[in-house]
Amino acid sequence: LIVLALVAIGLAANAQDGPQEAAYTRFPNIPPFELLQLDSITIFKKADLPKKQPVLLMVFSPDCDHCQHQMQDILLDMEAFKNVQFVLATPEPFDKMKAFYEKYNLVKYPNIHIGRDVKYILPPFYRMRNLPFMALYNRKGDLITTFDGNAPTTDLMKAFEKK
Repeated sequence: LIVLALVAIGLAANAQDGPQEAAYTRFPNIPPFELLQLDSITIFKKADLPKKQPVLLMVFSPDCDHCQHQMQDILLDMEAFKNVQFVLATPEPFDKMKAFYEKYNLVKYPNIHIGRDVKYILPPFYRMRNLPFMALYNRKGDLITTFDGNAPTTDLMKAFEKK
């Protein structure tokens, strides 16, 4: 009886595994993020995004070379992205985020929102493996696609055009 009980407990413990897919595949809408902005007081949330505009949500690290190259490429093609809302989220400290913001002069772009993911919600939501991680959403807030790592801006533009 004891052996049978131990086997039953072992089987029950293994049966408790949750879904193996990332949360964004089960909930394919813009997640309810909260980003602490550069002033370290204001919270930028999903509800603050302008309605009926596509969104590119990018999780990045200011020190990441790939993230820096991605930002440079996006800024070179910013005219093509003028109707896209960019949400740049980082878990890194404010000083690094601010240096990134200043380096790329992001104040010039009202459609770029940057903030610190202080609750560290986005990396596990997307089950990210590489930086930068980008999730593209259409005007309705539905997921178009994701990019795990750098992507040519032409691929980003094509993805927005398809949906």
